Amino acid sequence: MQGAHWYEIANVEEVFSPGLLVYEERVKENIARAVKMAGDPDRLRPHVKTHKMPGVMGLEIEAGITRFKCATIAEAEMAADSGAPDVMLAYPPVGPNAKRLTRLVGAFPETEFSTIADDFGQLHALSAEFHGAGKEIEVLLDVDSGMHRTGAGPGPDNIKFYREIVLLPGLSPGGLHVYDGHIKEKDPAQRLAQCDLEFAPVLDLAAALEEAKLPVRRIVAGGSPTFPIHANRKIANMECSPGTFVFWDQGYLTNFPDIGFQPAALVLTRVISMPGDGLLCLDLGHKAIASENPMEHRVRLIDLPDAEMIAHSEEHLIIRTKKANEYRVGDVLYGVPWHICPTVALYGSAVIVRHGKAAGNWIVSGRERMLGL
Repeated sequence: MQGAHWYEIANVEEVFSPGLLVYEERVKENIARAVKMAGDPDRLRPHVKTHKMPGVMGLEIEAGITRFKCATIAEAEMAADSGAPDVMLAYPPVGPNAKRLTRLVGAFPETEFSTIADDFGQLHALSAEFHGAGKEIEVLLDVDSGMHRTGAGPGPDNIKFYREIVLLPGLSPGGLHVYDGHIKEKDPAQRLAQCDLEFAPVLDLAAALEEAKLPVRRIVAGGSPTFPIHANRKIANMECSPGTFVFWDQGYLTNFPDIGFQPAALVLTRVISMPGDGLLCLDLGHKAIASENPMEHRVRLIDLPDAEMIAHSEEHLIIRTKKANEYRVGDVLYGVPWHICPTVALYGSAVIVRHGKAAGNWIVSGRERMLGL
């Protein structure tokens, strides 16, 4: 039987720690919510970099989603091998990755692939690879709307670059890609205002391209924080690309409570020692939880809201809590990661929780840098 709380696993004694837990029913609910917010599954292009799992791909495809976005060749291969009809590599394929991408396109002829570019040299190298291999790849202009990471500014100078995509052999124009992950205002009204302000030049660029008779097949925009904003736009060729929504995490739960997704992936840890008064040592080190944030922003232990993280190393997490004397070595704790995406990448497999019980494992194959290609 299911425990007193939604996250408790009835057969937890069978689950190794540290472990990654994926609650299937909650994942399905998050996917259904995303489809409803988008209005149509065809308006969604979820990013697979959060889950990296064929098992989750299956749930998304069952929900009618056919378009996906990824950050690595391995993720793209995982998505195509899972039956995804349409996969975008939203990361510049430079160096040997351009050749790997041509091999990927050849290996999965039933999947439509696309990628992004913002540099003339990269564009010509991509053209040489694909034209030389007798293939074609759809390329979207990567637009920098304010994050200043990749992409070209949304000014009219990009018309020349976009025309180059049209003219170069082996390439076809796919539209615009814009990721606004820097927009993190907690207040929904402020988030909306900033998103609209920075997206306006993108729409101007799209209009200028259309006026120049250069086809803009799609505009792929946003991440999870701005997803509801872009989903509300009445733009026929708009595709929304949230990623974290499938699992959510403590960071998004804290900063964006208005969006409404629920945590669907936790970490399971056990007390392995009691090193002092008020102290517990857990098997949740750097190798089991994303650790790029300050210590207080790495994990929220659900049953210990007062827990203070005081030391963190490769295999150990030391916490201080007033409830330490209520625990014994071997006791289980459940935690919500502050950043779920890099946490998932630390695990080779995840325990699937169905109806309150551990019910098998899903391989996190997309975490690998190389699969078959």
